[in-house]
Amino acid sequence: MLLDMRVLIAAGGTGGHLYPGIAVAQRLRQRHADAEILFVGTRRGLEQRVLEPLGFPFHSISARALPRRRSLAALGAMVSSASGFLSSLLLCLRFRPDVVVGTGAYVSAPVVLAGKLMRRPCVVLEQNRVPGRTNRLLARFADEVHVSFSESRRYFHRKDNLKLTGNPVRDGIVLRDRLPVARKLGLALDRITLLVFGGSRGAHRLNQAVVDALPFIERIRKLQLILQTGEEDHAWVKEAVEKARIRAVVEPYLANIAEAYCMADFVLCRAGATTIAEITACGLASILVPYPHATDDHQRKNAEKLVSVGAAEMVLDEELTGKRLARVVRRLVMSDNQLRRMAVRARMMARPEAADRVARSIERLAGVVSPPPPAGGLRPRAAARG
Repeated sequence: MLLDMRVLIAAGGTGGHLYPGIAVAQRLRQRHADAEILFVGTRRGLEQRVLEPLGFPFHSISARALPRRRSLAALGAMVSSASGFLSSLLLCLRFRPDVVVGTGAYVSAPVVLAGKLMRRPCVVLEQNRVPGRTNRLLARFADEVHVSFSESRRYFHRKDNLKLTGNPVRDGIVLRDRLPVARKLGLALDRITLLVFGGSRGAHRLNQAVVDALPFIERIRKLQLILQTGEEDHAWVKEAVEKARIRAVVEPYLANIAEAYCMADFVLCRAGATTIAEITACGLASILVPYPHATDDHQRKNAEKLVSVGAAEMVLDEELTGKRLARVVRRLVMSDNQLRRMAVRARMMARPEAADRVARSIERLAGVVSPPPPAGGLRPRAAARG
């Protein structure tokens, strides 16, 4: 049996694919201090900026998503992917990973295929209810495919390697002490806080809807806002909010999203799988606006799952207006009981043990002795917010 291990994690492009990889890496590092973990991504995503402060080494390769139609762009993507595959082969020869992990981004394909060619165990993580093209391909070769929704099973040709695990969530996402967060952000503890964010890069449609809703929601005295706008929209959104009579924090990027989750009572956001994993782990009610151009409309299907159990409300992108948003926000703010019920049901959807389960699978495939579990077994589910 090996005493330590080397793990290669292909993750990036967006936070939705990167953060589950980070969650697994953090859990492996906790369980095995000597484990060597190397992330693979591209220079175009947020990988390097996020990974460097966490102390995880990063290696970039060339990789691009393949367009659905034949075009010069498709040819360029194929050339880029071929280059990325050769780079991945050389990386596997140098790093000699015991296990290769892909989180579903297009950068996963060349890395996982290279690992399989080198006869290394391969693990794939699928976050969405409807799997993407990359993971549907890689699932045919992977030793294990960890899915977040039971409904995902029907999209995979192979069934023998599927495991219902949940979407791993980063350490420190769930905070409970609101007082120091309120003081840091300059917000009030006795108000209801709406957190608005559209992923790591922001979402223009959400920003515009909030600005259009300001004349209506500024009258709600119990309400305060936290907005993550993205770099492009930050200046004009901040200017509009400052003119309104509402307490708010407006930032281009929330480096410590856990503080925002801690302060929030409900959220307005897209319906990416990692976002859903984090807000359910935190026990937050939500207004979900699925990104309409997501592949196979997977964000809408993600949102429908939470709506079906009463954990969220959904507003379609084409129906999102300032007035519609203001009506939903006012109704939820004025009904504390409904917010509490939604929070409890969101918490019931969480799978806080997902990162542990993936880490144990990686240990087993690497032939590494698992450390004994902490006293009392897995960490208990935190109580729902109330």
